[in-house]
Amino acid sequence: MTARRSFGAYERIVRGVAWLCLLLVASIAGKAYALLPIQDWKTASGARVLLVVNNDLPMLDVSVDFPAGSGFDAPDKAGLASYTNHLLKLGAGGLSENEISQRTADVGAQLSGRFTADRAGLYLRTLSSTKERDRALDVMTRVLLQPEFPAEALAREKARGIAGLKEADTRPDTIASRAFRRLVFGDHPYGRRAAGEVETVSALTRADLLDFYRRHYVADRAVVSIMGDITRVEAERIAELLTSKLPRGGDAQASMPSVRALERPQSSVLSHPASQAHILVGGPGIRRSDPDYFPIFVGNYILGGGGFASRLNEEVRQKRGLAYSVYSAFVPLLREGPFQIGLQTRGDQAQAALKIVRETLSTFVTSGPSEQELEEAKNNLIGGFPMRIDSNRKIHEYLATIGFYDLPLDYLDRFVENIRKVSVNDIKAAFERRIQPERLVTVVVGGGVEPTAQP
Repeated sequence: MTARRSFGAYERIVRGVAWLCLLLVASIAGKAYALLPIQDWKTASGARVLLVVNNDLPMLDVSVDFPAGSGFDAPDKAGLASYTNHLLKLGAGGLSENEISQRTADVGAQLSGRFTADRAGLYLRTLSSTKERDRALDVMTRVLLQPEFPAEALAREKARGIAGLKEADTRPDTIASRAFRRLVFGDHPYGRRAAGEVETVSALTRADLLDFYRRHYVADRAVVSIMGDITRVEAERIAELLTSKLPRGGDAQASMPSVRALERPQSSVLSHPASQAHILVGGPGIRRSDPDYFPIFVGNYILGGGGFASRLNEEVRQKRGLAYSVYSAFVPLLREGPFQIGLQTRGDQAQAALKIVRETLSTFVTSGPSEQELEEAKNNLIGGFPMRIDSNRKIHEYLATIGFYDLPLDYLDRFVENIRKVSVNDIKAAFERRIQPERLVTVVVGGGVEPTAQP
């Protein structure tokens, strides 16, 4: 079996192992146990390292993350963080873009960028055998420590990006999303588009990318996450290899500003030839570290995150046929990420659908869920938990999230317990603290609706 093909077999095995582990966890909930024994330390350069050893499979997942996502873009350089991360792999350490791809492919490894509003970095998946692992890590180290940001690659990617932005700006879902974020976040970085705007992307230079890299891809803010077939000594060597020559210090003032609460309701209705009206309702939600995270998580599953089992789906789709699907979502970030309800409906039904959405949300915030809704939600979430960690990749992503957002090391060990502890009153109180239905943003695009001024 080749290195590349072997991954599928290994993943099938690890999924089975994960299921067995979770069945055991469910059977002993409430007792002391350690589903994922996470080791945690700092490198000599100040980078944080989290390690989970699993010697059952000859696989290794490694990532390095930094607070360098789109939320750290300046207003006149929107898109800079995204392009910096993307171009890391397009030429580094004397290797061309094609050579980087070929060397990782030759050993069956996968090297990719990682990018969100908060964080950016690199992720490597490789076989753990010494030869393949070291060759893959050599490529990752060059990409991370010696990016070249080739001018010709930047020009090419900017052209592609600008064409993509122009095309996206014709779509009703993009128009709605942009208007929604501007109204919710105002001039906060979360209100900007990660991909940038045509004018800001056009102005980006290689010097901008180098400057952003030197200020944000710094050792003492790095989080290294390692999962798989490796020893602690080997993991320490890898962490030092990946971080010891990173820039130091960076921009001491680089931080994420606070998100302001909405002071009043705001609406934007924008015309578009689409046959459907695209509707978004919401506002600032919660931080990833919010103590209300689990009540909000469970509550949102009941409200609109549980698909066809949710209350919004029951009221908007099942009872009235006003939309094929409707959802609600919280996106917890370093600061308050968006809370959003979304649906599509015929233009002549937009106001009726909005009325039901607002009434359903208001009732949920005021009264919370029923005991039956809560019990069904807990059963679904706990029963589905094994699927959240049924592969090394998924476990590794949780490991990286725990490290970056400084969550408790026993976060996964206590996940089921924290779900079980949530009560109706917990959900009601958490939603009352975080969501004010009378001060939300509403955006409607397309479907023959009457337009208002664009924000």
